[in-house]
Amino acid sequence: MHPPERQMFVRKMTPSQSSLFGEIDDLQDLTFIERPIRRSLKTAEEIDKLTVDEDLNDIERAVYLLSSGEDVQQASVIINLPILVRQNPAETFRRVVPKVREVLHVAGADMQLAAAGSFLTVLQDDIVLIQTHTHSILQIVLLNLDHRDTVVSNAWLETLLSAIDALPKDTIRQEILSPLLLKHQLSQSVPARLASCRILGKVVGKFETSIVKKDLLPLIRSLCQDVEYEVRACMCRQLENITRGIGLDHTKVEVLPELVELAQDEASTVRLAAFDTIINLLEMFDSDDRTCVIFPLVKAFCEKCFKGDEAVLASLSFQYGKLCHGLSESFTDEQHLWFLEFYKKLCCLGLQHENGHCESQPYPLELENKYALVRRNCAYNFPAIVLYADPNHFLSELYRTFSSLCHDPEISVRRTAAGGFHEVVKLLGPNVHYIHKEIIALLQDDSLEVLDALLNNIQETLELATSRGEGAGPESKVPQVNIPDLVPALVAAEQKAASSLHWRVHEKLLQCYSCLPRVISGDQIYFRFFQRMFSIITTNNVLPVQRETVRTLCVFLRYNRKQEQRQEIISKIKQELAQGRSYWNRLRYLDLCEMTIDLFSKSYFCKHFLIPALELVNDPVANVRYKLCYMLPKLRSTIKATDKHLLQQLEFCVRKLLCREKDKDVVVTLRKVSLSLLKCGHISKVLVELLDQKKEKEETLLLEMVSDLPF
Repeated sequence: MHPPERQMFVRKMTPSQSSLFGEIDDLQDLTFIERPIRRSLKTAEEIDKLTVDEDLNDIERAVYLLSSGEDVQQASVIINLPILVRQNPAETFRRVVPKVREVLHVAGADMQLAAAGSFLTVLQDDIVLIQTHTHSILQIVLLNLDHRDTVVSNAWLETLLSAIDALPKDTIRQEILSPLLLKHQLSQSVPARLASCRILGKVVGKFETSIVKKDLLPLIRSLCQDVEYEVRACMCRQLENITRGIGLDHTKVEVLPELVELAQDEASTVRLAAFDTIINLLEMFDSDDRTCVIFPLVKAFCEKCFKGDEAVLASLSFQYGKLCHGLSESFTDEQHLWFLEFYKKLCCLGLQHENGHCESQPYPLELENKYALVRRNCAYNFPAIVLYADPNHFLSELYRTFSSLCHDPEISVRRTAAGGFHEVVKLLGPNVHYIHKEIIALLQDDSLEVLDALLNNIQETLELATSRGEGAGPESKVPQVNIPDLVPALVAAEQKAASSLHWRVHEKLLQCYSCLPRVISGDQIYFRFFQRMFSIITTNNVLPVQRETVRTLCVFLRYNRKQEQRQEIISKIKQELAQGRSYWNRLRYLDLCEMTIDLFSKSYFCKHFLIPALELVNDPVANVRYKLCYMLPKLRSTIKATDKHLLQQLEFCVRKLLCREKDKDVVVTLRKVSLSLLKCGHISKVLVELLDQKKEKEETLLLEMVSDLPF
């Protein structure tokens, strides 16, 4: 702050004096910034320590820095180790890698992570023959696998797992499996046993079934029965890889009993791992196993979860569709019905139904969130359950459940239901009218998140929901199926999106409006949407929204069948856009011209839109004239060679711009456009002469300006 007398002095200064002293103050402030910078500069002694002889080659420099360099220099060498390996693998492994090993004995976590990443890159590099240097790499990886820092040890484990893909069987057996036989024992730490689980899951596919059964399965069973639940869960998640490695016959005898026992484990984490593994392996079990072993096991698992294991229930609900389809071929009618009824219970978990509405029951917040997650997963799986239950039975079996999900009190549940709505519509086929009310409900939802999710596939949804079959469309004479209250719901959705701050949702909705000619009648579009389109174009402040509205307006016009309505719309376009008071409206008219060129025939465009566009050559705003210049080649492409009148109009427009235009940007654009038109033979040589005369005048003016300068 200024001292009081300084403040009084500043008040009496003139504006120029004040700005001058202000700049001086700014310069004084910079002196405070310099102080910490000076402190951070290296001293001569520090610079001397960091200096390396320039005559050293890359390998010698790396060895020197690893032997006596600073930490930052050693880290740099380790990070760049893959480059050294590519350039000179033999010398790098002979001289540099042993030094890296020495440094890692005392290195911190950051350097350890860098080393793990570098060795991973080396192992994945096709240029380097890993077999040549396997032993030296694996020694370092295995040495650091037991690092006390969990993050570091996991990084080295990932490096090892990646190396296994490239290693020969003999090397894996000697270098990895031998120490693994010791690491699984209870005397080892929990992280060491967890690493053993993951390594086993990786190596099992590298060996024949006989070796797996003899050497590895005892180890696997031991880890499945470990005293620590984390180890049992980790080993359980590796059983999928192990099963695919040993085949169906051995799975039934060796793996399935372990899975059954793990599915009944006291720890929910282990039960969840067993459940996920069973679902992923369903195709590996035969029909008898599914009916006699898997179904009772899964049924007991579901019942136990429903009674109080909410954490596992979330995973169950997410996998439920896959579970039902994996077991459906082996189900009896009674079993089929049980799974369907259990799904319905999950969809209503944590809710109470009163007067046809869903309301949340009073639960603790954490439990309420878990229940909401379960219902959201059910909404995600609903299309799969429709297929499981048979779409022909939708009304009797699943309609109430679907309606409940679409009216769920939680936004995330309704959003998920809206995201998969189009899939349900496709499955229902001719019975899609069952869910017309739900379409309206989601369109009128209070949350824009729900509307946004529905809009992702709303065009497909509405077209399927209103179609009577093949051949229906804007140009077809087949009448559409009427959805009650659809038009008011669409209007309300647009107004809600327009009044929010989420303009991207508004833009997306307007883009989706372009499907309406295939969904509702032309009269409904004309009387309910056209005026709103003009209102958005002329009043909305968001440019992408304006442009999307212009595009939708063009689509509406393209598919309007009544000549009187078309003429009125075109007249309104000219009046409110081409001749609009705001230059923004006139710019949107030029946008509309670009879009109509793509949508309509050239003759239709020239008849109704070309002349008003060319008349904008007289626009007082340079931005409008600039855009018109930019569009001239495209406008010319719509005029037929036989239409002399329109060609003269275009040439007159260019001539007027060449003679009168003063704005620099417009002139530059006009020159580029004129030259391109000339090359294509679209303008006469007279206009080129005018352009040349304009250049000559500018050159003369420049010379006059130079002669007037004092020397």
